[in-house]
Amino acid sequence: MAESRSGLLALGVFLIIIVVALLLTLAQIIDWGLFIPVILMLSGCWTLALAAMRSSKPQKYTPDAFGTMSLGLVLIALGGAWYLFSVNSSYWLYSLALILLVLGALAIASAIRRK
Repeated sequence: MAESRSGLLALGVFLIIIVVALLLTLAQIIDWGLFIPVILMLSGCWTLALAAMRSSKPQKYTPDAFGTMSLGLVLIALGGAWYLFSVNSSYWLYSLALILLVLGALAIASAIRRK
């Protein structure tokens, strides 16, 4: 029962994220090419919020908060790298550096966590 509520909550938040990205595009704050990167970054922020909620009430047989947090950070990094690359294609090295920085930080955090 709790899973269906959290699934419905996630669906509602995802639809709101799409509406926000659409409104940003229609207001010409962002270009249509940045529509999906903004959705990725906002979804990553929501995933981080889910990780915080999951850490307060851990449940048996569900993914832990660390995995959810990792997914959120990867989504934010991918969206940010795509955004950087879309703004100026000569920033491809910065995009790559951003993704590698997040992956490296997650690898270090995972290694420290597993002791």
